[in-house]
Amino acid sequence: MSDVDRRVTYGLLAAWALHDAEEVIMVPRWVRSRVPELREQHPEVPARVWDRLESIDGREFAIAVSGMGVLIAAAAAAGHRTGGRSAAYQGVLLAFGLHGAGHLAQSAAVRGYTPGAATSPLIVIPFTLWARGRLRRAGVLRPARPYDAVAGIALTAAALGATHGLARWLTRRRRGRL
Repeated sequence: MSDVDRRVTYGLLAAWALHDAEEVIMVPRWVRSRVPELREQHPEVPARVWDRLESIDGREFAIAVSGMGVLIAAAAAAGHRTGGRSAAYQGVLLAFGLHGAGHLAQSAAVRGYTPGAATSPLIVIPFTLWARGRLRRAGVLRPARPYDAVAGIALTAAALGATHGLARWLTRRRRGRL
């Protein structure tokens, strides 16, 4: 059984960077234009959720994305170092694909575009399926169990919370608010 090449492992970082470039470009504008309308359409969503979303500026979001980039790069490097066998790499790859599906579900829920929805069907999901196929052919793919999907989603949520919290702290600190 052979190891996989760097297109499979470091390709995760490249696919993530292209996908998140869309988010960095589109999130600030989308929040300004769509959140007021969505707030009115969905009064069941707590006001604090909308308030928090509206409080994120472009700089804070870009810093949070950069923090996730460090984590994705570490997972890609672990995947490369182990010939694709790394559980961390495979878990992040699975979570990345699920993340893409989540963007499509968000767009369906709001009946329109949400940041990340354009690159999810063009980059995120196809790359994930391709990379998992390469791992399978190399004989190193671990079976994805429901537990793995739940763990991946939980770890992704924790990483998002941590990177956004760090970004908020850094931007407030820079503005002298601490």
